[in-house]
Amino acid sequence: MAAKSDGEHRIGLLNGFAAYGMWGLVPLFWPLLKPAGALEILAHRMAWSLVFVAVALLFVRRWTWAGELLRQPRRLGLVAVAAGVITVNWGLYIWSVNAGHVVEASLGYFINPLVTIAMGVLLLKERLRPVQWVAVAVGAAAVVVLTVGYGRPPWISLCLAFSFATYGLVKKKVRLGGVESLAAETAIQFVPALGYLLWLIAHGDASFVNDGPAHSALLASTGIVTALPLVCFGAAAIRVPLSTLGLLQYLAPIFQFLIGILYFHEAMPPERWAGFALVWLALLLLTGDALRSARRPQRLTVPTARAADTPASSTAAS
Repeated sequence: MAAKSDGEHRIGLLNGFAAYGMWGLVPLFWPLLKPAGALEILAHRMAWSLVFVAVALLFVRRWTWAGELLRQPRRLGLVAVAAGVITVNWGLYIWSVNAGHVVEASLGYFINPLVTIAMGVLLLKERLRPVQWVAVAVGAAAVVVLTVGYGRPPWISLCLAFSFATYGLVKKKVRLGGVESLAAETAIQFVPALGYLLWLIAHGDASFVNDGPAHSALLASTGIVTALPLVCFGAAAIRVPLSTLGLLQYLAPIFQFLIGILYFHEAMPPERWAGFALVWLALLLLTGDALRSARRPQRLTVPTARAADTPASSTAAS
């Protein structure tokens, strides 16, 4: 039994590393889709993601949730809101990478946990522990430092962080699985995405039909690039504690940050390093506090209780 549990945990870790690794390496993919613009790439991502997840759901024969969702207008409305918010997030991220702002985009996912916490306080009236208050204050100071460094607010980072935090908040209320949620959201996105792609074709501006089969295949693969990490994440989420996923989530922005500096050679003047250092300090505070919170119930309950493994849905990530 223990060997099976260890094996499941190992499989979960591998899937977690795969999911966040793919999300971290995705800045290398979007430039391959040029000369397609950000809007065309976004439309293909929305359309092909639906195709990919629909095939996956047909394969596993998991469709009962769709009928239930259609009978619940409030949940369906929340799915529509989630679809709108993630469309903004995806589009801005694609544009920022292809416009040479990979480092600033990575910052958005570094500060996302801080924004999530702030939204929990403001919108859900959640109470924070002292360390969490300190982390949020340090994160706010980092935004001020980065504003001075950039000569403007880091609006790409802030828009990515707030849109993704809002997306997470809405998804909590919808309570659908990862693949099912993506299927519902891309089903809503599909019609406007397809309409825009047909409009591009009608005007002769669609790189999908103008730039050869290899380019068309790359655009079609945006569905796999979107859905495959989510499938791996789902496999990880049911096998490892949420506190572990909370730590793994930082892999993606770390990879993105390193790619921006080492591969795309984006500038990092001293004041920008100072801002990032403050963000990382805030995340260290959050992570330490989340780990302490995760261990506390383990000391108070019997060692065999599996519930002790999962109390820490990493405050930073949820």
